[in-house]
Amino acid sequence: MQKIRYPLLSAWPTLAQRPAAPVTDILPLVNRIFDDIRRDGDEALVRYCRQYDGNDRPVQRLSHQAIAAAADKLEEPLKLAIQLAAGNITQFHAAQRQEPLSVVTMPGVSCRLESRPIDTVGLYIPGGSAPLFSTVLMLGIPARLAGCREVVLCTPSDNNGAIDLAILYAADLVGIRTIFGIGGIQAIGAMSIGTDAVPKVDKLFGPGNAYVTAAKQVAQLNGTAIDMPAGPSEVLVIAGNGCNPAFITADLLSQAEHGPDSQVLLLSDDEDTIDNVLAALEQQLQALPRADIARQALQHSKAILLESLKACLDFSNHYAPEHLILAMDNAPAYTDQVQHAGSVFLGPYSCESAGDYASGTNHTLPTNGYARSYSGVSLDAFLRKISFQEISAEGLRRLGPAIELMAEAEQLYAHKQAVTIRLKSL
Repeated sequence: MQKIRYPLLSAWPTLAQRPAAPVTDILPLVNRIFDDIRRDGDEALVRYCRQYDGNDRPVQRLSHQAIAAAADKLEEPLKLAIQLAAGNITQFHAAQRQEPLSVVTMPGVSCRLESRPIDTVGLYIPGGSAPLFSTVLMLGIPARLAGCREVVLCTPSDNNGAIDLAILYAADLVGIRTIFGIGGIQAIGAMSIGTDAVPKVDKLFGPGNAYVTAAKQVAQLNGTAIDMPAGPSEVLVIAGNGCNPAFITADLLSQAEHGPDSQVLLLSDDEDTIDNVLAALEQQLQALPRADIARQALQHSKAILLESLKACLDFSNHYAPEHLILAMDNAPAYTDQVQHAGSVFLGPYSCESAGDYASGTNHTLPTNGYARSYSGVSLDAFLRKISFQEISAEGLRRLGPAIELMAEAEQLYAHKQAVTIRLKSL
């Protein structure tokens, strides 16, 4: 992890760069797989599942019995932990419901805003070395609360066609019944295009590697909405004097172990704090099963010494991190200075892992600087807003002349005529 002391403001853009993601190199492969799925449907899915997952079973929806059976095989303590997390996530997202908004903008003119669920959504859940069953909760719970008619879940299966038990248990817990053991580009292609077996969805959700990220981009170009642009996981920690270096080290490593292309940043106005964290990194690394992955992530990660906590917050806003940890005294007092971040963790005990699993907030967040313009997943991500308006005769008398003038100024005379003909009738 590179240590940098008092960088000039002009160096900030370079320091804020993420590891390069070779998306453009992947796009030809993504387009070829999508084209094959359009042409050959489920046959193409079988071919690609055989090639990439070693599974050549027919593409078919898991039976309800197979999903429910996971509950009998999963350890009871883990089931209880998942239930606790599901309860907190449900409580936080249910509180986000909004009543219809109705406003009379002027006498005789009534405007209303109402929510409707997205009809069919697709959830991609990474499997492999880190099966993210927590993401099933983060996406499945708000989809259920929103009232989506159908939720389709795709996740990689192993060579025998088996899916991680915790993923199946979490899916069953939140009411997901349409599950396929398909991973990677072919899963995104199947849900965005639709085949005989896999329903076409209206919007895609979920994290993934560079291949999944590129596939979601192509799906969006082909008319299927996505939750947000995604990239490797990241965390930025602002550590004040007096923080616990062991806590900070653990927080950095919790993101570094996600993958070799993850990035972690440590900012502080106290050099001793930075040095203590750097010294603790190696000790904690040695105890990690995924130490090799974390070491690769640390190669393009940075510890930056700045002149003040305000400068640290300014740099954080420039970077726009997915996760921001304020590990300082009286951390809540600094929240009004946070402008760009996906999710923020306040104080010594608010570890980022809590948000990843069980506190209640959503862990599906914008990365790669997109926290400047995107929010993390919430209940609203599974809803559409529809506006309504009702204008009475008296309302049109009041409003119509302004509409006529504006339409004529834009040289859209049919727009003007739609008002004029009604006013004449009155």
